[in-house]
Amino acid sequence: MDLNLNNKYALVCGSTAGIGKATAILLAKEGAKVTLIARNETKLKQTLAELPSAQNHDYIVADFSNPELLKTKISDYINNNHGFHILINNTGGPKSGPVFSANLEEFESAFTNHLKCNHILTQTLGPFMKTEHYGRIINVISTSVKQPLDGLGVSNTIRGAVASWSKTLANELGPFGITVNNVLPGATATDRLADIIKNKANSTEANEDQIATAMKNSIPARRFAQPEETAAAITFLASDRAAYINGINLPVDGGRTKCL
Repeated sequence: MDLNLNNKYALVCGSTAGIGKATAILLAKEGAKVTLIARNETKLKQTLAELPSAQNHDYIVADFSNPELLKTKISDYINNNHGFHILINNTGGPKSGPVFSANLEEFESAFTNHLKCNHILTQTLGPFMKTEHYGRIINVISTSVKQPLDGLGVSNTIRGAVASWSKTLANELGPFGITVNNVLPGATATDRLADIIKNKANSTEANEDQIATAMKNSIPARRFAQPEETAAAITFLASDRAAYINGINLPVDGGRTKCL
Protein backbone atom coordinates (compact mmCIF):
# COMPACT_ATOMS: atom_id res chain seq x y z
CA MET A 1 0.00 0.00 0.00
CA ASP A 2 1.41 3.37 -1.05
CA LEU A 3 0.73 5.78 1.80
CA ASN A 4 1.74 8.75 -0.36
CA LEU A 5 3.02 11.18 2.23
CA ASN A 6 4.77 13.32 -0.37
CA ASN A 7 4.52 17.05 0.38
CA LYS A 8 3.49 16.35 3.97
CA TYR A 9 5.46 17.88 6.83
CA ALA A 10 5.86 15.78 9.97
CA LEU A 11 7.13 16.70 13.44
CA VAL A 12 8.30 13.64 15.37
CA CYS A 13 9.00 13.95 19.08
CA GLY A 14 11.50 11.74 20.88
CA SER A 15 12.90 10.80 17.51
CA THR A 16 16.49 9.83 18.34
CA ALA A 17 15.78 6.33 19.63
CA GLY A 18 13.23 3.53 19.82
CA ILE A 19 9.74 3.99 18.44
CA GLY A 20 10.23 7.70 17.70
CA LYS A 21 13.31 7.10 15.59
CA ALA A 22 11.73 4.17 13.74
CA THR A 23 8.67 6.33 13.01
CA ALA A 24 10.75 9.22 11.67
CA ILE A 25 12.60 6.88 9.33
CA LEU A 26 9.42 5.23 8.04
CA LEU A 27 7.60 8.53 7.54
CA ALA A 28 10.57 9.76 5.53
CA LYS A 29 10.59 6.57 3.43
CA GLU A 30 6.92 7.20 2.64
CA GLY A 31 7.77 10.66 1.34
CA ALA A 32 7.16 12.96 4.30
CA LYS A 33 9.51 15.81 5.11
CA VAL A 34 10.47 15.10 8.70
CA THR A 35 11.55 17.44 11.45
CA LEU A 36 13.05 15.62 14.41
CA ILE A 37 12.72 17.02 17.92
CA ALA A 38 14.60 15.90 21.03
CA ARG A 39 16.96 17.38 23.60
CA ASN A 40 20.27 15.82 22.48
CA GLU A 41 21.66 17.58 19.41
CA THR A 42 24.38 15.01 18.78
CA LYS A 43 21.80 12.22 18.59
CA LEU A 44 19.53 14.38 16.45
CA LYS A 45 22.31 14.87 13.91
CA GLN A 46 23.03 11.14 13.90
CA THR A 47 19.36 10.32 13.26
CA LEU A 48 19.06 13.01 10.61
CA ALA A 49 21.89 11.35 8.70
CA GLU A 50 19.90 8.07 8.63
CA LEU A 51 16.83 9.57 6.97
CA PRO A 52 16.34 9.22 3.20
CA SER A 53 18.04 12.20 1.55
CA ALA A 54 15.47 12.86 -1.20
CA GLN A 55 13.61 15.30 1.07
CA ASN A 56 14.93 18.20 3.07
CA HIS A 57 14.68 16.99 6.65
CA ASP A 58 15.51 19.04 9.72
CA TYR A 59 15.67 18.97 13.52
CA ILE A 60 14.83 21.10 16.56
CA VAL A 61 16.63 20.88 19.90
CA ALA A 62 14.15 21.15 22.76
CA ASP A 63 13.71 19.88 26.30
CA PHE A 64 10.13 19.01 27.27
CA SER A 65 10.80 19.84 30.90
CA ASN A 66 10.55 23.51 29.81
CA PRO A 67 7.19 23.85 28.01
CA GLU A 68 7.34 27.62 27.55
CA LEU A 69 10.71 27.41 25.80
CA LEU A 70 9.36 24.54 23.70
CA LYS A 71 6.46 26.74 22.60
CA THR A 72 8.82 29.55 21.63
CA LYS A 73 11.09 27.25 19.63
CA ILE A 74 8.21 25.62 17.74
CA SER A 75 6.54 28.96 17.00
CA ASP A 76 9.79 30.44 15.73
CA TYR A 77 10.44 27.40 13.56
CA ILE A 78 6.99 27.58 11.96
CA ASN A 79 7.30 31.32 11.36
CA ASN A 80 10.70 30.89 9.69
CA ASN A 81 10.10 27.62 7.85
CA HIS A 82 6.74 25.87 7.50
CA GLY A 83 3.84 24.35 9.41
CA PHE A 84 3.18 20.66 9.95
CA HIS A 85 0.50 18.26 8.73
CA ILE A 86 1.57 15.46 11.08
CA LEU A 87 2.43 15.54 14.79
CA ILE A 88 3.80 12.49 16.57
CA ASN A 89 3.66 13.07 20.33
CA ASN A 90 6.18 10.64 21.81
CA THR A 91 7.98 11.15 25.10
CA GLY A 92 9.87 8.73 27.34
CA GLY A 93 7.79 7.41 30.20
CA PRO A 94 8.15 8.28 33.90
CA LYS A 95 10.31 6.07 36.10
CA SER A 96 8.76 2.87 37.36
CA GLY A 97 7.51 2.26 40.89
CA PRO A 98 4.29 1.84 42.88
CA VAL A 99 1.88 4.75 42.77
CA PHE A 100 1.47 4.88 46.56
CA SER A 101 5.13 5.77 47.11
CA ALA A 102 5.36 8.32 44.28
CA ASN A 103 5.98 11.92 45.31
CA LEU A 104 4.12 14.91 43.91
CA GLU A 105 7.12 16.07 41.90
CA GLU A 106 7.01 12.85 39.86
CA PHE A 107 3.40 13.50 38.88
CA GLU A 108 4.11 17.15 38.09
CA SER A 109 7.12 16.30 35.94
CA ALA A 110 5.25 13.61 34.01
CA PHE A 111 2.22 15.86 33.52
CA THR A 112 4.48 18.57 32.09
CA ASN A 113 6.46 16.28 29.79
CA HIS A 114 3.43 14.47 28.45
CA LEU A 115 0.14 16.33 28.63
CA LYS A 116 1.25 19.97 28.80
CA CYS A 117 3.82 19.65 26.02
CA ASN A 118 1.44 17.61 23.86
CA HIS A 119 -1.11 20.39 24.30
CA ILE A 120 1.34 23.15 23.47
CA LEU A 121 2.43 21.39 20.29
CA THR A 122 -1.16 20.73 19.24
CA GLN A 123 -2.21 24.33 19.81
CA THR A 124 0.83 25.63 17.92
CA LEU A 125 0.54 23.26 14.95
CA GLY A 126 -3.27 23.28 14.79
CA PRO A 127 -3.86 26.50 12.81
CA PHE A 128 -1.79 25.25 9.84
CA MET A 129 -3.57 21.88 9.94
CA LYS A 130 -6.93 23.66 9.86
CA THR A 131 -5.85 25.78 6.90
CA GLU A 132 -4.68 22.68 5.01
CA HIS A 133 -7.77 20.72 6.10
CA TYR A 134 -5.35 17.89 6.86
CA GLY A 135 -4.00 17.03 10.25
CA ARG A 136 -2.81 13.86 11.92
CA ILE A 137 -2.07 14.00 15.66
CA ILE A 138 -0.84 10.66 16.94
CA ASN A 139 0.03 10.13 20.58
CA VAL A 140 2.33 7.25 21.46
CA ILE A 141 1.12 6.25 24.90
CA SER A 142 0.85 2.76 26.44
CA THR A 143 -1.54 -0.16 26.80
CA SER A 144 -1.86 1.01 30.41
CA VAL A 145 -4.70 3.31 29.30
CA LYS A 146 -6.76 0.14 28.84
CA GLN A 147 -5.22 -1.99 31.57
CA PRO A 148 -2.94 -0.41 34.22
CA LEU A 149 0.45 -2.09 34.48
CA ASP A 150 1.91 -3.19 37.80
CA GLY A 151 4.85 -1.12 39.00
CA LEU A 152 4.18 1.82 36.66
CA GLY A 153 2.00 3.93 38.93
CA VAL A 154 2.83 7.45 37.71
CA SER A 155 2.89 6.34 34.10
CA ASN A 156 -0.52 4.66 34.38
CA THR A 157 -1.97 7.86 35.84
CA ILE A 158 -0.54 10.32 33.32
CA ARG A 159 -1.06 8.09 30.27
CA GLY A 160 -4.74 7.86 31.19
CA ALA A 161 -4.97 11.65 31.31
CA VAL A 162 -3.37 11.95 27.87
CA ALA A 163 -5.81 9.40 26.43
CA SER A 164 -8.83 11.36 27.70
CA TRP A 165 -7.35 14.63 26.42
CA SER A 166 -6.82 13.00 23.04
CA LYS A 167 -10.37 11.69 22.74
CA THR A 168 -11.75 15.13 23.60
CA LEU A 169 -9.54 16.73 20.95
CA ALA A 170 -10.65 14.19 18.33
CA ASN A 171 -14.25 15.34 18.81
CA GLU A 172 -13.31 19.01 18.59
CA LEU A 173 -10.91 18.85 15.63
CA GLY A 174 -12.65 16.27 13.46
CA PRO A 175 -14.68 18.87 11.50
CA PHE A 176 -11.41 20.45 10.30
CA GLY A 177 -10.03 17.32 8.65
CA ILE A 178 -7.80 16.62 11.65
CA THR A 179 -7.72 13.19 13.29
CA VAL A 180 -6.39 12.49 16.77
CA ASN A 181 -5.49 8.91 17.67
CA ASN A 182 -3.46 7.03 20.26
CA VAL A 183 -1.09 4.18 19.54
CA LEU A 184 -0.57 1.96 22.58
CA PRO A 185 2.70 0.01 22.39
CA GLY A 186 3.05 -3.13 24.44
CA ALA A 187 6.43 -4.54 25.42
CA THR A 188 8.77 -3.20 22.75
CA ALA A 189 12.50 -3.81 22.42
CA THR A 190 13.66 -0.34 23.46
CA ASP A 191 15.91 1.16 26.13
CA ARG A 192 12.76 1.87 28.17
CA LEU A 193 11.88 -1.84 28.28
CA ALA A 194 15.45 -2.73 29.21
CA ASP A 195 15.23 -0.35 32.19
CA ILE A 196 11.92 -1.85 33.30
CA ILE A 197 13.38 -5.36 33.18
CA LYS A 198 16.46 -4.24 35.09
CA ASN A 199 14.37 -2.57 37.80
CA LYS A 200 12.19 -5.66 38.18
CA ALA A 201 15.26 -7.86 38.50
CA ASN A 202 16.71 -5.55 41.17
CA SER A 203 13.52 -5.78 43.24
CA THR A 204 13.11 -9.57 43.00
CA GLU A 205 15.24 -12.68 43.20
CA ALA A 206 14.96 -13.31 39.44
CA ASN A 207 17.62 -12.23 36.96
CA GLU A 208 16.99 -10.12 33.86
CA ASP A 209 16.77 -13.11 31.49
CA GLN A 210 14.16 -14.73 33.70
CA ILE A 211 12.16 -11.51 33.89
CA ALA A 212 12.29 -11.09 30.10
CA THR A 213 11.21 -14.69 29.52
CA ALA A 214 8.28 -14.33 31.91
CA MET A 215 7.20 -11.14 30.15
CA LYS A 216 7.34 -12.81 26.74
CA ASN A 217 5.33 -15.75 28.02
CA SER A 218 2.56 -13.36 29.09
CA ILE A 219 2.20 -12.20 25.47
CA PRO A 220 0.26 -14.41 23.03
CA ALA A 221 2.84 -13.61 20.33
CA ARG A 222 5.55 -14.86 22.74
CA ARG A 223 7.97 -12.09 21.85
CA PHE A 224 8.65 -8.39 22.22
CA ALA A 225 7.72 -5.99 19.43
CA GLN A 226 10.33 -4.28 17.32
CA PRO A 227 10.07 -0.46 17.16
CA GLU A 228 9.50 -0.69 13.40
CA GLU A 229 6.27 -2.63 13.96
CA THR A 230 4.79 0.14 16.07
CA ALA A 231 6.12 2.71 13.60
CA ALA A 232 4.16 1.00 10.82
CA ALA A 233 0.89 1.51 12.69
CA ILE A 234 1.74 5.14 13.41
CA THR A 235 2.66 5.83 9.79
CA PHE A 236 -0.59 4.34 8.52
CA LEU A 237 -2.60 6.55 10.88
CA ALA A 238 -0.62 9.55 9.60
CA SER A 239 -1.71 8.90 6.02
CA ASP A 240 -4.79 9.83 4.01
CA ARG A 241 -5.73 6.13 4.03
CA ALA A 242 -6.67 6.54 7.70
CA ALA A 243 -8.80 9.66 7.18
CA TYR A 244 -11.90 8.07 8.75
CA ILE A 245 -10.13 6.67 11.80
CA ASN A 246 -10.45 9.16 14.62
CA GLY A 247 -10.43 9.09 18.42
CA ILE A 248 -9.22 5.51 18.87
CA ASN A 249 -6.76 3.68 21.12
CA LEU A 250 -4.82 1.20 18.98
CA PRO A 251 -2.86 -1.43 20.94
CA VAL A 252 0.25 -2.77 19.24
CA ASP A 253 1.04 -5.38 21.85
CA GLY A 254 0.98 -8.88 20.38
CA GLY A 255 -2.36 -9.52 22.10
CA ARG A 256 -1.13 -8.93 25.66
CA THR A 257 -3.95 -6.62 26.75
CA LYS A 258 -6.78 -8.76 28.11
CA CYS A 259 -9.67 -6.32 27.72
CA LEU A 260 -11.36 -5.34 24.48
